[in-house]
Amino acid sequence: MDKKYILMDLDGTLTDPFYGITRSIQYALKHCGIVENDLQKLTPFIGPPLVDSFREIYQFSHQQAVEAIGYYREYFVKQGWSENKVYPGMEDFLKQQRALGRQLYVATSKPEELAIKILEHFGLSRYFEYIGGDTMEHTRTDKAEVIRYVLQYAGITQLEKTIMIGDRKFDINGAHQAGIECIGVLYGYGSREELKNAGADILVDSIEELSRIM
Repeated sequence: MDKKYILMDLDGTLTDPFYGITRSIQYALKHCGIVENDLQKLTPFIGPPLVDSFREIYQFSHQQAVEAIGYYREYFVKQGWSENKVYPGMEDFLKQQRALGRQLYVATSKPEELAIKILEHFGLSRYFEYIGGDTMEHTRTDKAEVIRYVLQYAGITQLEKTIMIGDRKFDINGAHQAGIECIGVLYGYGSREELKNAGADILVDSIEELSRIM
């Protein structure tokens, strides 16, 4: 593949954040008067901007969503950030891409400061030229905004040599809005139907397949 710049999503692409995110959501909902004991029901929160998810899934107003995110952050900052794991084979993939001379970047809807903390914790931050995300005030929640922000920060103008890798429709749509192609990975949290309907340029089932096509 003739690409020089690789942008990657964090949750569901680099790491599996299931427990960290769902327990943080569970904690936030409890403080908002909603008890949810089945963490599996909270997986739709993995990937999209949290404001959107609270509004769409629980019909919160914008202000209620912002309040819920405050509670979410209480748990996540304390312990949720470490309650995840790196997908097996991911570090080898990152090493492979660096060996091929490619520049790697993170483009996540998670607040940048927390994304850096997570990737440093797992020893993955060293593979990335830059880790870009939302602000702690949630002023950069749209995925296209995050991607454009990373491209601008890095000074990347060769969009034809740039590709995004992500597991949800937000990654696909955001990449296309920013003018770059996107690979949809099916080992994360987006279904084949979701990624196909979003117009993923390529779909892969595993990190091994991702390594082969790159």
